[in-house]
Amino acid sequence: MHNATKLRELLRCPGLVKAVGAHDALSAKLIQQAGFDAVWASGFGISAALKCIPDASFITLTEQLDVERNMAEAVSIPIIADCDTGYGNALNVMRTVTDHERAGIAAICIEDNVFPKRCSFYAGVRRELIAIEEHCGKIKAAKAAQTVPDFLVIARTEALIAGWGQDEALKRAEAYAEAGADAVLIHSKSPTFDELRTVAAKWSGRVPLVVVPTIFDGVTATELEEAGFKIVIYANQAIRASIRAMRDALQVIKQDTRPGAVNDRIVKLKEVYDLVGVPQMEEDERRFLPVGGEQVTAIIAAAGFEKQLLPLIEDKPKCLLDIKGKTILERQVAALNECDIKDIALVRGYRKEAITLPNIRYYDNDRYEETGELFSLFCAEPELKGRCLILYGDIIFDVAILEKLLKSPADISLVVDLAWYDLHRHGALTPPVNPDLVTLQTPPGKTYLSRYVIPDDEHRVLKIGQHLPHDQAHGEFIGLAMFSEKGMEAFTAAYRKASQAYQSKGFHEAGSFLKASFTDLIQEMIDSGHDVASVPIFKGWMEVDSFEEYQKAWAKLRQ
Repeated sequence: MHNATKLRELLRCPGLVKAVGAHDALSAKLIQQAGFDAVWASGFGISAALKCIPDASFITLTEQLDVERNMAEAVSIPIIADCDTGYGNALNVMRTVTDHERAGIAAICIEDNVFPKRCSFYAGVRRELIAIEEHCGKIKAAKAAQTVPDFLVIARTEALIAGWGQDEALKRAEAYAEAGADAVLIHSKSPTFDELRTVAAKWSGRVPLVVVPTIFDGVTATELEEAGFKIVIYANQAIRASIRAMRDALQVIKQDTRPGAVNDRIVKLKEVYDLVGVPQMEEDERRFLPVGGEQVTAIIAAAGFEKQLLPLIEDKPKCLLDIKGKTILERQVAALNECDIKDIALVRGYRKEAITLPNIRYYDNDRYEETGELFSLFCAEPELKGRCLILYGDIIFDVAILEKLLKSPADISLVVDLAWYDLHRHGALTPPVNPDLVTLQTPPGKTYLSRYVIPDDEHRVLKIGQHLPHDQAHGEFIGLAMFSEKGMEAFTAAYRKASQAYQSKGFHEAGSFLKASFTDLIQEMIDSGHDVASVPIFKGWMEVDSFEEYQKAWAKLRQ
């Protein structure tokens, strides 16, 4: 249904049609949300907001129409376009109608001011109106040009504004209706409604009357309707309100300097997100975009040597352990590729010459026996930029876990298995070798019955490490983390700072900074005020850090 048809239906219904002046798509959306019937695409407002210039025919048809088209795309209620004098003569008006129909506008309003027009309320401006016959020609041309049957042409007379009297105003209004106008707007700058009330009482009623109560602003909608008006336009209150609100907020910030000083007078960011359609965009991304399709670099830490896995790893690192025809590394690369992550780097150490998988950039940690995970990671420091995944080289995980991690909006996200919490509470825990335990700000509140049916909200990490008391831990970090560009910048900055401060002493759970683990630096960042979010899962992964875990992986994996 064309918006013009919507406006026609409103005119056929009982009651006053209430339109509010908008100056952009955002204000139009707010008008719709407030429950008004229509939008008035205000020339006054658009001139002020778009160019910060007077309402004096300085805005071109193209400039005005671009804003109106944006409004039409943002709202579903009809839009009445303030087209001043029609952007020229009768032939120009025909083009104006055609362009506005195509843009989805319901109606145009053209006035009988001479070109260039001046805002009706500018003081000291000489008023000249075009001849009645000329404006009637514009109206006839507009109606001849329209292709949408319900499109409306509103004729506006400035006779009262020019001081030409009520008789002239009525004479012009009748002539414009006779020429084919679908409605007539009789404008007034009288401080009371009395003048227009009298004019409306003398009106023939052949087409609906439109009123703009800007100066006589004490009149109610009921009074307007009883006087015979069908459309009321609150033309510029929205932009005037926004100017005052912005000015007040800016003054507070200027004096106080804290952005939070205006929190009591501004909306939360989520309200802006909701207003402009971020939730719908997120839903569309989930439906139509490939997970992980954006540029992500994966860094695999696979330098270590675990003697408890001998003799299985006598001639190869544990990431090359074969489990039912595929190595751990091959399974990791396949999972990354399935999420469209092809940019992969790996840090080698023990038996590094055995790792030769193609399409991976390799970095070597030849000091793997005397260093920890953190040192290994920073052997690949050139890769630690932009959006990054970091994963341990001995974990196998369902692709669904990686997909969920990639959707996290946090700057630093750790995958945390909450199954650990349930197993510990029920005394069924067979802990792996030195698990990385996690304490959350919001502990799990129930036993989850299936792997991925768990809350989607972020859980802030408070503590992480291998030495956490079990009764204070809520889950296990599985060795899979993601950083946004901002998060990775903070991570590398924290490493450089800590490497100086802890160069010759212990670092969290590590006896020396050289032996520090990935989780040691994460805890350092938490202690320094950085937010670290958990992405909660329930099983769906396994670690191969001992012979028993290797046997379990063989037993559980299907292929």
